[in-house]
Amino acid sequence: MNTFLDYLLTAFLLLPVIATLLPLIKHDHWIFRVGDFPRLQIAVLSLISLLVNAGVTHFGSPVFMVIGGMNVLCLLYQLKEVSAYTRLSQPEVRQYDGEENERTISLLTSNVLTPNRRSDLLLAQIQQQQPDIVLTLESDLWWEQQLSVLEQQNYIYTVKIPLDNLYGMHLYSRLPLRNVEIRHWVTEDIPSIAAEVQLRSNEWIRIYCLHPMPPSPTESDTATDRDAELLLVGKEIQRLDQPVLVFGDLNDVAWSSTSRLFQQISGLLDPRKGRGLFSTFHAHYPLLRWPLDHIFHSNDFMITQIKVLPNIGSDHFPVYGKFQFMPAIAMVQEEPEATKQDNEEARAKINKADPIKHVVKEKYSQ
Repeated sequence: MNTFLDYLLTAFLLLPVIATLLPLIKHDHWIFRVGDFPRLQIAVLSLISLLVNAGVTHFGSPVFMVIGGMNVLCLLYQLKEVSAYTRLSQPEVRQYDGEENERTISLLTSNVLTPNRRSDLLLAQIQQQQPDIVLTLESDLWWEQQLSVLEQQNYIYTVKIPLDNLYGMHLYSRLPLRNVEIRHWVTEDIPSIAAEVQLRSNEWIRIYCLHPMPPSPTESDTATDRDAELLLVGKEIQRLDQPVLVFGDLNDVAWSSTSRLFQQISGLLDPRKGRGLFSTFHAHYPLLRWPLDHIFHSNDFMITQIKVLPNIGSDHFPVYGKFQFMPAIAMVQEEPEATKQDNEEARAKINKADPIKHVVKEKYSQ
């Protein structure tokens, strides 16, 4: 190997290897964490590298043989990481095929993209799906004004946080709310919502609406704050004895180490496992998509439906889910359990962020 082209080819063949290895390094900087997101794309790049290696490189070259072996391992590893989100795996959540009743709840969550002006597309989806709860993210005062029509359509319970910093949040519910809290647990200008929702059966469940800041060169240099916010919620849920739904744009993929730790700590289930990827971002680039918008729930819910909705002009697709509250199913739906090591890791991540834990309690009135 003694030419410039050999070096250039080697660099190309090593790209998927580097992208696979970086997330294995326990560091919060976005350079190390960004490889968590495009695992399927890295797997495809590993396959391409293998084909290029076989068709172009020097036959029998020890260096290229080693690189080829590493790409085989990378391909298998990346496929293993996403395999739970394919129909080849056993679903984590049981399917409910019965009739809707007073314990049925549906929700729609959508990152609208603040400068997006196609509110008509989102409102059309809400009209078509008729969810009990609507959560919008990145919604500012303009979006609040456009969404005000929902309050004339029985969405009379609202929590409005219009912001111009891409972290505004609006919650609209047909079901009664109580104990509503607007939280700024990690960063002063990034809110979340915690509340209780009354089902039509008069039973109360707890919800968390989240949109933490992602690790990226344009927003946060590290994943520290994002991880801490998710794990703070997870730790609180761990102490609760109450049905729970967590939803929103978590700016993390379901197969990341943080999402897995969140599930272990909270004991929540992921209805996408065994059903599909349900990729929601990026809406404009089909080859660069992964699931950033999530719905997690406690093991006393069954799933009726979950789907990604059509484009509304945002860089995210909306997600719709319908669930059946059925406490008896908890006997057969095993929830994740945190080990001592999981709890210690979560505590360390939370402490690293030095959370401010600022909570604004909203006096809710109908």
